[in-house]
Amino acid sequence: MAHVLFINACVRGSHSRTLKLARRFLEAYAAGHPHDLITERNICLERLQPQYPEVLAERDALWEAGRLDHPMFDAAHQFAQADRIVIAAPFWDLSYPAILKIYLERISVTDITFGYDEKGDMKGLCKADKLLLVTTRGGNFSLPETAWMEMGARHLRALCAMYGIPDFQLLCAEGLDDARNDKAALLAAALENATRLAGIF
Repeated sequence: MAHVLFINACVRGSHSRTLKLARRFLEAYAAGHPHDLITERNICLERLQPQYPEVLAERDALWEAGRLDHPMFDAAHQFAQADRIVIAAPFWDLSYPAILKIYLERISVTDITFGYDEKGDMKGLCKADKLLLVTTRGGNFSLPETAWMEMGARHLRALCAMYGIPDFQLLCAEGLDDARNDKAALLAAALENATRLAGIF
C-alpha cells in the first residue's frame, strides 16, 4: 500500500478549475489503486503562519535542541514520509498562491526533508519517488517565448531535486482565460489527460 499525500492549495475552493482537475486525477488514481491511502492536506483551511521573526526563532530553537518531534515539524515529517505527492495550485502571478510558499517553507527542514552528507553536499531525505503538480493557467506559458516567465513548476522541480524526489511531473491546462480559445475544450482535454496520467502515476 502506498501513501499519497495531496496538498490542496486551491484558494478558490469548489470554484477552482485546478481543483476540478486534481479531483479527476485523484478519483481515477483511487479507482486504479484501491489499496493506496490518499491523505488530503488543505493548506487554505489550516492558515499556517508565515515565517515571521518570532515563528522562525521558535523553529530555530526547537531545531537546535533536537526537538524534531515537535508539532511544528509535523507537516515536514508527513511530506518526507509520503510515497507519492500531488500538489494542486493555480498559476498566479507567474508562480502559485502565497499559501503554498508558506507551506513549502514550513516543510523545508534540515534533517527531515533534506540534509547534508559528510562532505557537506546536500542530499534529499524524502521517501517519495514522484511529485505531481496540478495547475491551470490563464495564458500559455509553455511556448518558447513565454516559458521563461513560468516560475511555479520550475521552483517545484528544483525543490524535488533538493528533497531527493527523482520524478517531477506536471498536469496543466493552459490558455483558459484567452478569449480566442475554446476554454471548455481545453479543460475537457486536460481532464482526459488527468485520467490517463492517473493510470501510470
